[in-house]
Amino acid sequence: MRKTEVSIAGVSLKNPVMTASGTFGSGMEYGEFVDLNRLGGVVTKGVAASPWPGNPTPRIAEVYGGMLNAIGLQNPGIAVFRERDLAFLEPYDTRVIVNVCGKTVEEYLEVVEALGDTRADMLEINVSCPNVKEGAIAFGQDADCLYDITAQVKKKARQPVIMKLSPNVTDITEMARAAEAGGADAISLINTLTGMKIDIHKRTFALANKTGGLSGPAVKPVAVRMVYQCAQAVKIPIIGMGGIADGEDAVEFLMAGATAVCVGAMNFADPYATLHVLDGIETYMEQYGITDVRELIGCVR
Repeated sequence: MRKTEVSIAGVSLKNPVMTASGTFGSGMEYGEFVDLNRLGGVVTKGVAASPWPGNPTPRIAEVYGGMLNAIGLQNPGIAVFRERDLAFLEPYDTRVIVNVCGKTVEEYLEVVEALGDTRADMLEINVSCPNVKEGAIAFGQDADCLYDITAQVKKKARQPVIMKLSPNVTDITEMARAAEAGGADAISLINTLTGMKIDIHKRTFALANKTGGLSGPAVKPVAVRMVYQCAQAVKIPIIGMGGIADGEDAVEFLMAGATAVCVGAMNFADPYATLHVLDGIETYMEQYGITDVRELIGCVR
C-alpha cells in the first residue's frame, strides 16, 4: 500500500493534489466530472468582504503555452459564499481551503473573521490584490507590506494561514521570508506572471485590462525554480503550482520542495486534470518503488 498522505500546518491531506484558486470555482462546476472526495483539497475562488464585479470583457486570451486572464477576482462576497459555496462543499470528504482577497487590510480581516466558525480547514491569502492605501501596489510586492498583512491576519484567523505569493517581484525568497516572519503557517506559489497580448489584426489589446495573468505550461520552469528557492529559504510548508499538467509535473514540484501541489489552468483544458495528476503521481511511485510520497518532498538539493 503506497502512502500519499501529507500534512500542512497540522492539517492532514489524503494526497498532495489540490485545485488552484480561480480555476475550479468551489467545485460546483466540476462536480459531475471529478469526485471531489478523491482530492487532497479544494481551494476555492477568491472571496472578498463584498461583491466584486471584476474587470470588463474581454478578459481571457489564449497564448502560446497557456492563457492570460484579467478576471479581476469577480466574486459574490462572503455572505453569499458562506451560504452557497461552503454549503455545497460540506458533504465532501476533502479539505477546504478558502482563498481570501481584499483591497485593504481591513477587508481581508473582515473575511477572515467571517470564516472563523465555518468548515474551512485553511485560509489562503491572495496578496496579489492591489493595496489601495499604498498606491495600488500589490500586498505581495513589498516585503514590509506582506509582513504586516500576514501578522494581522494571523491575529484574527482561527485556521492555519497560507500566504499566496506573487512571482512579479525581484526576489521571491525575500517575500517568502517576510511571510514566514509574519507568522504564516505555509506559503503557496506561484500566482500568475504579468503578461500582455496584442491583436495585430484589430490593432488593439487582446484584454480590456491591457495586461493579465499568465498561467499554463509556459510558466512551469519559473514556478519550479521559485518553489525550490523558497524551500531553501524558509522552514514552513510550500504548496507549489504553475503549469502542472500531469503527474510528472507534480512530482517535479514535490522534488523541488513542495509538500502539496495545485492544478490550475489545465482544469480549463481537461476537467479531469486533477484526477489525472493524482493517478500520475501514484503511477510514478509504483514505477520507482516509492512507498511514501513524502520521500519525494525536497529530495533534490
